[in-house]
Amino acid sequence: MDKREELTGLLSSFICHASSHLPDDVVARLKQMKEVENEGFAATIYDAMFENLKLADELKRPSCQDTGVIQFFVKVGTKFPYMDELADILKDAVLKATKEAPLRHNAVEVFDEKNTGNNTGYRIPWIDWDLVPGRDDIEVYLYMAGGGCSLPGFAKVLMPLEGYEGVVKAVFDQMTTYGVNACPPCLVGIGIAGSAEVAAKLSKKALLRPVGSHNPNPRAAMMEEEIEKGLNEIGLGPGGLRGKLSVMGVNIEQAARHPATIAVGMNTACWAHRRAGIRIGSDLSYEFFTHKGVTL
Repeated sequence: MDKREELTGLLSSFICHASSHLPDDVVARLKQMKEVENEGFAATIYDAMFENLKLADELKRPSCQDTGVIQFFVKVGTKFPYMDELADILKDAVLKATKEAPLRHNAVEVFDEKNTGNNTGYRIPWIDWDLVPGRDDIEVYLYMAGGGCSLPGFAKVLMPLEGYEGVVKAVFDQMTTYGVNACPPCLVGIGIAGSAEVAAKLSKKALLRPVGSHNPNPRAAMMEEEIEKGLNEIGLGPGGLRGKLSVMGVNIEQAARHPATIAVGMNTACWAHRRAGIRIGSDLSYEFFTHKGVTL
């Protein structure tokens, strides 16, 4: 087996495992929430969630039938030996994982309205690149963007006088209208910036952060905590069927903005938050850091 084939197989196994096993931090948070949601129908739903995770592991099948549109967020060292081939390798890994996991076919070509049948298509899998000068490894985050968890997503530019209160209002308006579609309890990612596309991208990157982590800016961290508290008081409950809680957490990422604009973007992850991260060296040794102790 040549190195390119070996890297493709490693990334395919990474995708397959992530489709059927939630990251450690998400499982830990769901266990905490299950202890709180210990009454009525909510308790029954949490029992079903954990039975689902158990069967996904035993049967080696995806933990949700909607395995999403595949998105990669890649930090690649400029000295990584397979850098020039990496886009093709990631696409081949998706093709391989689609058959082996198996993954539901979710790539529909815009305008043609045709499902490609293999989870690849024009600009899909989506790959977001960050170049890291001088390093010879890669860090790959996988996100399976399901239909339900993508439905509440939005980005808009507010008038500056709306301020950060306007950001909070926009998030609550969206969550109280569309949050049930995202199969709560959700992880809410919020981006704040000067333009809609930057805010949207940051809101998706916010979902890659661990559940329970906090923005290093104290004011941003306070905003995360206050929004999380407020959303939980709404009591969407598991599956949106009412309960004591609504969200696993709220993560905010920001970029400096123009004085005349304040943009907000939001993305949500469902309870089956298929996020995974792996670090691969130039010799193809790896650390699967979102799923500790796993050998691929």
